[in-house]
Parts: sequence; C-alpha cells; structure tokens
Amino acid sequence: MWSFFMKVWLAMAALAVASSAVHATDRAITVYQDPNCGCCSGWVDHMRDAGFQVKAIKTNRMASIKQELGIPMELASCHTGVLEGTGQLVEGHVPANVVDKLLANASVKGVSAPGMPLNAPGMGELDGNLVTVDFDGKPFSRD
Repeated sequence: MWSFFMKVWLAMAALAVASSAVHATDRAITVYQDPNCGCCSGWVDHMRDAGFQVKAIKTNRMASIKQELGIPMELASCHTGVLEGTGQLVEGHVPANVVDKLLANASVKGVSAPGMPLNAPGMGELDGNLVTVDFDGKPFSRD
C-alpha cells in the first residue's frame, strides 16, 4: 500500500516539474538588439523584472534579422524578440503584460510598439496611452 502512495506522489511531483518547465519555456525570449542602443537594455531589464528569461544578443544585423523574421517594416523598432516556446515575435518596447496576452493567443504572430514611443518600458513610464498593434496593424492592447 505504501508503494502505491509513493508512486502516486512521484507521478504528481513529475507532473508539477514538467508543468513548471513548460511555463518557464513560455516565458523565455531571445532579444536581438543594436549594441549601441541603451533603451533596448532598459526593455530587457523590464522583461526580466516581470519574470521573463531573456537571452539578449547584441548585433549589427538588425535590418536583416527583422527581414528574416518577417517583421513588417512599418512596425519596426530598435529591438526584436522571439518567444522561444511559441516562435511569436515581439517588436520594440512592448510591455511585459502585453507579451503575456500575446502568449495567451497563439493565433497572433506578433505584436509591436512601433518606433520609439516615449511612454513605453525602456523609454519612459506607461501612461495608459501606449497602443501596441498586431502584425496586421490592428490595435492589440492599450497600456
């Protein structure tokens, strides 16, 4: 009888560990950024503070990386993130809570905070007026 309970407990522990690993993968992001851009590092810090595991890659190939990933040029910003668990894209100074919203909607390829908005993480304080858009240019969130 004791071995039955031990097997059940071990199975539950294994499921909990597997679930945690899947969640950690969902919140892992690789960020490509220009090596001379300070605001990109501010956004990386924002994402880490929100619990994302960030791998930051500084590169002078930003234009070609955006093209390879299919970032619409009219939505481009200074850095590009790729969510490791889903392959979804995050362009620019998108708030972490919006990235969580993106993760919850697998049908959306990516979101952007186009340009260099002053009311975005890494640039300044959120003021409720930052509009992020999906890659079709439709509003995705307002923060």
